Amino acid sequence: MDPRSRRAAAIRVLGTSALLAGLLVSLLTLSSSGRSEPHVLAGLLVLVGVGLRIEAAITASSA
Repeated sequence: MDPRSRRAAAIRVLGTSALLAGLLVSLLTLSSSGRSEPHVLAGLLVLVGVGLRIEAAITASSA
């Protein structure tokens, strides 16, 4: 396994973890109305996760 594919795999795992954490935060705070901070955090985590997954896909395809 070359270093690029190892890096892509690690980034993919990190992106998936960020996506899952964002979705979990969103689900746990779904019933709390009035506070938007947890939803902003969940949205940022999901955006970071999607970005990392896209980066991993680009890195893996160029390897």
